[in-house]
Amino acid sequence: MNLIPLYPEIFLLLAICAILLIDMFLADSKRHITYVLSLATLAICGVLTLTNFNGGTSVYLANNMFVADPMSDLLKIFSYIAVGITLVYSRQYVTDREMTNNHLGGEFYSLALFALLGQMVMISGNNFLVIYLGLELMSLALYALVALRRDHTVSTEAAMKYFVLGALASGFLLYGISMLYGATGSLDLTEVARAAASPLVNKTILVFGVVFLVAGLAFKLGVVPFHMWVPDVYQGSPTAVTLLLGGAPKLAAFAMCFRLLVEGLFSLAVEWQQMLMVLAVLSMAIGNITAIAQTNLKRMLAYSTISQMGFMLLGLLSGVANGDTSHAASAYGAAMFYTISYVATTLGTFGMIMLLARSGFEAESLDDLKGLSKRNPWFAFLMLLMMFSLAGIPPFVGFWAKLSVLQAVVATGQVWLAVVAVLLSLIGAFYYIRVVKLMYFDEPLDNTPIKAHGDMRLVLSINGLAVLVLGLMPGALITACSQAIVKTLAS
Repeated sequence: MNLIPLYPEIFLLLAICAILLIDMFLADSKRHITYVLSLATLAICGVLTLTNFNGGTSVYLANNMFVADPMSDLLKIFSYIAVGITLVYSRQYVTDREMTNNHLGGEFYSLALFALLGQMVMISGNNFLVIYLGLELMSLALYALVALRRDHTVSTEAAMKYFVLGALASGFLLYGISMLYGATGSLDLTEVARAAASPLVNKTILVFGVVFLVAGLAFKLGVVPFHMWVPDVYQGSPTAVTLLLGGAPKLAAFAMCFRLLVEGLFSLAVEWQQMLMVLAVLSMAIGNITAIAQTNLKRMLAYSTISQMGFMLLGLLSGVANGDTSHAASAYGAAMFYTISYVATTLGTFGMIMLLARSGFEAESLDDLKGLSKRNPWFAFLMLLMMFSLAGIPPFVGFWAKLSVLQAVVATGQVWLAVVAVLLSLIGAFYYIRVVKLMYFDEPLDNTPIKAHGDMRLVLSINGLAVLVLGLMPGALITACSQAIVKTLAS
């Protein structure tokens, strides 16, 4: 049995166990060792993934339940980077809030790595149950992370909401999978795709299964009308955990949608396209409009996430139009590029929130950003880059991400949908630009010096400049995403 493609997952699991054991014997003053070991683990996983990169062919193993292909390799690399950046940003934050003291130990780092392991399984799963198990592994780790501050009432409430609604979403997803299994007789995505395309299959059961499947996916993506948990959980979670929720898991969510809908149920594209269209338009509308009324920065970014995920769904639903699949790869590549660029920008945005926070103070209100340019011009400039990118203003990477998705939508002939997306994006630009106005044109309410570790300042600066550089030279990343999708579909 060829286990080489599984080496990153196997190593990550063994490393997490080792980190947990080592952390048990560390004093609080030595907790930085857990942090360093976690970053080293991510670096080694990246090396293993790059080493095993097969250059364009898909490798199936474990009875076709696991697949290593160009798309999975690329998404895993960006997942390592996203989690690594999150850990760097979170180091001082979790220490100040005693989230890594004796009664909690280094669970923050271990649970973050367990969530990453679940994401990797989701990205490479080629079987309904394997993808579901990866989803549950990620979700259980995130539930625990949200509730990590046991003495914090708001965090505990957010964890309860997330757990209950997450369980409901898992039930929807599992029920949809059971109906698809009943109709096709298999849980293997390749076999399901073959059976679903057969004229002998019961289409009614298939369509019902797809409805529940899409509902479950919508819960996990946090799109309307299954978005009710997102603002409360984003606001109630410690900011470090909010970033773990809003960063790398979005890459895994894209992979899960691609595996289940495109690779497994492509013959039912007409059915799930209509559902995704409704979800996308509602998410962009409600997300952008509701975000305008928010005064809490994390809650505003939660509604922003809802609208951004709606935009990503536009790319997924644009893969097929009137039976024409000629532009499918470019549409799915655009959705993948959009997800990666969104995650990169989100990392920097929440990194800024954690930079401004300090022991006993959470920089969660929009008023906390007032006069930031007078307190620290460089970090105000970095936040400006993030806001302009999220708003889709050129020449930042967010502009090219939106443009590539809109081009995919127009290519299907649904010009009206592209116009709606542009209009709703214009509404969304208001609350992003409002943040810039507060930083540059208002007087600061707090003149406390901004303190942070040198590694956080360096990574945050690189993160912000990457948003600008990728916007000035987006071709390489766009090509990488398109080629990964093309080779994955071809194999």
